[in-house]
Amino acid sequence: MAAQFQSGVVAPASQDAVFLTFNHSDAADALDKIRQVLASVPALQRQYNERYPEAHLHLVAAIGSHFWLQLVAGAAPAQLAPFPALAEGERLAPATPVDLLFHIRSERHDLNFQLAWQLREQLAEATCLVDEVHGFRYLDSRDMTGFVDGTENPQGEHRAEVAVVGEEDTAFAGGSYIHLQKYIHRMPLWNRQSLQTQQDTVGRTKADNIEYAAVDKAATAHTRRTSLKDDQGTSIEILRHSMPWGNSRECGLMFASYCRTPDHFTLMLESMVQGDGEGHWDHLLKYTRAITGQAFFAPSVAVLEAL
Repeated sequence: MAAQFQSGVVAPASQDAVFLTFNHSDAADALDKIRQVLASVPALQRQYNERYPEAHLHLVAAIGSHFWLQLVAGAAPAQLAPFPALAEGERLAPATPVDLLFHIRSERHDLNFQLAWQLREQLAEATCLVDEVHGFRYLDSRDMTGFVDGTENPQGEHRAEVAVVGEEDTAFAGGSYIHLQKYIHRMPLWNRQSLQTQQDTVGRTKADNIEYAAVDKAATAHTRRTSLKDDQGTSIEILRHSMPWGNSRECGLMFASYCRTPDHFTLMLESMVQGDGEGHWDHLLKYTRAITGQAFFAPSVAVLEAL
């Protein structure tokens, strides 16, 4: 029987989300308390969905790449690795490792807020909050740049095929590798660009979300730099659970990649930041910058409960 993955790994996009990241504290029982809270996550999600079924709430708990062996006895997922920090001139993809991620999402902001508060209370003595970002669906699933986001996401059963570890690592089947980046958009600069420049930068039309034909797409377009194929011609895919975030001072994107292997995200990031060796890098990076970069593994329900 296939290992049960955390439902939020593959569930359809939600209206609202909270991304909570933590580091463990120096308390003597910190690790035991963290294990206790992580083990309760599946039951906690069930409680919320039994009481508020219309909210379709999902709670994904994930453990930082460098924190795994400290928290979990025994082996680690086969491909678990630190975030692939990159720098090329002014283009940066920094690594800012943290210990824990709780990705909460549902159709109700109030429930996400309540669950985030509950987790913080449960972890109060065992952890220190690093960041709390509230994401939301913007218009008709658009990024703050005005372009539809997540168009290339896998659909249906293929979502699990892309995002969930299988027989290639039987001890950690049902898990998922997560990469998280917080981007801040340079909106004043972006808004000064013509519509044609914006569309050429992305490789899609803005209003009706039509992708350019391959012959019309610049080598520096975002959709070209992130649409990769392997040596057999098969598309290299990730499942994106990204969400816009913002306030009256700044805004951006919480980029969240879920995949059965970390290699796909790394290849896409290298293509964006470092380019193709011929000077072609992702020109969308002129208008946005990543300020965080973290790698996690979201274990199966059984592994979580066994903690």
